[in-house]
Amino acid sequence: MSQNVIRDQFPQLKRKIHGKQLIYLDSAATTLKPQSVIDRLTRFYSYEYGTVRRGVYLLSQEATEMYEGVRAQTARFLNAPTAESIVFVRGVTEGLNLVASSLGQGLEPGDEILITEMEHHANIVPWHFVVQRTGAKLVVAPARPDGSLDMDAFKARVNPRTKIVSVVHVSNALGTVNPVHEIGVLARSVGATFVVDGAQSAPHMPVDVQAIDCDFYIISGHKFYGPTGAGALYGKPEKLAALPPFLGGGEMIDQVTFEDITFEDPPHRFEAGTPQIAEVIGMGAAISFLEEIGMDKVEAHDRDLLNYCTERFQEVPGLQICGTAPEKSGLVAFTIDGMHPFDIGTLLDQEGICIRVGTHCAQPILRRFGHSATARASFGIYNTREDIDRLMDGLRTVIDLLG
Repeated sequence: MSQNVIRDQFPQLKRKIHGKQLIYLDSAATTLKPQSVIDRLTRFYSYEYGTVRRGVYLLSQEATEMYEGVRAQTARFLNAPTAESIVFVRGVTEGLNLVASSLGQGLEPGDEILITEMEHHANIVPWHFVVQRTGAKLVVAPARPDGSLDMDAFKARVNPRTKIVSVVHVSNALGTVNPVHEIGVLARSVGATFVVDGAQSAPHMPVDVQAIDCDFYIISGHKFYGPTGAGALYGKPEKLAALPPFLGGGEMIDQVTFEDITFEDPPHRFEAGTPQIAEVIGMGAAISFLEEIGMDKVEAHDRDLLNYCTERFQEVPGLQICGTAPEKSGLVAFTIDGMHPFDIGTLLDQEGICIRVGTHCAQPILRRFGHSATARASFGIYNTREDIDRLMDGLRTVIDLLG
């Protein structure tokens, strides 16, 4: 599929902002949606809508078949061993809260949870809840000055008290790709449960949860061209079977009396209430879209844009890239001497260029590099080198205006 054909599938790219052609460079926050995903949602709501697992009538049966079909499709997308190892969640934040809350029930004072300095708040805050509830300890492995993970320091923090290791695969603030397979080996050496935040990896590279050998891996559909409100938690079957439920209600239950309750087997044990049916089906359409392109091609396209943007940024006086690890993906965060990121973002918006400014829900790693905020350009499959050229023109305008 050519780049022009890919871009033509995103109707929002035809829009103008402030009279300028839209250039969208905020895919790390959320991606635009291809027409195939939009059409799939419209068709489901218009002609196919029904609840799942709750009716003997045809609409319900058809909706259930479509919904469960996406479970199998998601398993294939992540190379999970079975469809039953996929739990549908609203996104990575809910998935991490599920894992943290459920795993936390088995922790005791003195147990340790090991994370990295570059985590998104979604992989920090839920563990704080666990620490406050159980008396366990949150341990943090530092990043090196280039934004890569200090693996010597990480290894030194792994010990028999380490019960959970939870790390981001790709940093949303730096773009760093962490060596998750190596981290998993360290976690298993002490019998720790290994959790991976895959929010920024699934849109940009092939993901093989069996090769990573993680216990849990979580993705968000809206990060890879699907709707908001749908994501997936992969769990090793034996880990899911041992995990207590996160939410209680309909469908996750086997038997209910006023004296006792018994739960469904995974994955339905973790899917209480009426699920996000249309959103999951839309996520399936997004996976089909990516599979048609091929994740190897997606990864190569991402690498080309990353390298080109990094090269072009060297032309901007006073521009400093935040995060220069050898292994990066998907984004370039930056500051410009004497200019506040919010001013940069506001002026670029006037040129029709959308970037993200702020803390990126990753305050600790920004503080580590001495920043209260950065600007961030992040890429999707619809972006081109010409988009980066437009960004460069916009930055020249910003510099002319702000001096």
